[in-house]
Amino acid sequence: QVQLVESGGGLVQAGGSLRLSCASSGRATSSYDMGWFRQAPGKDREFVAAILWSGDSTSYADSVKGRFTISRDRAKNTASLQMSSLKPEDTAVYYCAAGGVGGLWMDEKKYLYWGQGTRVTVSS
Repeated sequence: QVQLVESGGGLVQAGGSLRLSCASSGRATSSYDMGWFRQAPGKDREFVAAILWSGDSTSYADSVKGRFTISRDRAKNTASLQMSSLKPEDTAVYYCAAGGVGGLWMDEKKYLYWGQGTRVTVSS
């Protein structure tokens, strides 16, 4: 079993930056692909970014490409999402997820374990 805990959310002005972290406990996540999703008020949860278990490949939603960077530290079983040039439309609860190798990174069904989420609010 894997437990994921996100941190780093908060209130930031448009144009600012935040760094989200995801710490895992229980079974090691070094062999899992890691993803970040978000859910804005009144909307469905959507894919944000993902990183291969090895860290060698990443994928981003078009809406965050060039502004967000996903990374991981396999030795520490952590994943991070560096968010820059934040916009009000980035306001959402951000979730970290861990999934087995294979499947579409943007598909929620790929991910076996989910954190409780951390709230990000971007003011205009």
